[in-house]
Amino acid sequence: MAEQINSLEDLKGAVDTSGVEGGEVLLDTSAPREPIRDELGRSYATGKRKDAVARVWIKPGSGKVTVNGKPINEYFARPVLQMILKQPFQITDREGQFDVMATVKGGGLSGQAGAVKHGVSKALQFYEPGLRAALKAAGFLTRDSRVVERKKYGKAKARKSFQFSKR
Repeated sequence: MAEQINSLEDLKGAVDTSGVEGGEVLLDTSAPREPIRDELGRSYATGKRKDAVARVWIKPGSGKVTVNGKPINEYFARPVLQMILKQPFQITDREGQFDVMATVKGGGLSGQAGAVKHGVSKALQFYEPGLRAALKAAGFLTRDSRVVERKKYGKAKARKSFQFSKR
């Protein structure tokens, strides 16, 4: 069994420092993330939710959001869906600083709003890598993998059964 190391000083002594200049252990700190932008100064990301897939471009601007060529309040008429789209900007304190252009296909309006939110979050992180921590803590960079369960044979829906008849 290995010997027990109880303190930090013991741990420093236990690390093999042979071959390292001055006896110090250097940690490999990777370089900070670089912004990913195209020649027009935009960042692109794909967002997904349920069956909806959104292609999202963001660039510095006045906060104008267009989805499939329509303004946000025209495409997503319900205020809840508009609020979902604005969450990444509110979390990062970037409201009104970026123009968003998105194209969405598949799914319903709720799934499409979630897909655009996911895409905006990823694009923001690509544009300003320093925002990654806030977006990740809020859970906006994780793809919500929940999808509708398929219908099974012998059942009315995925889990609902037909009414049981004793006789």
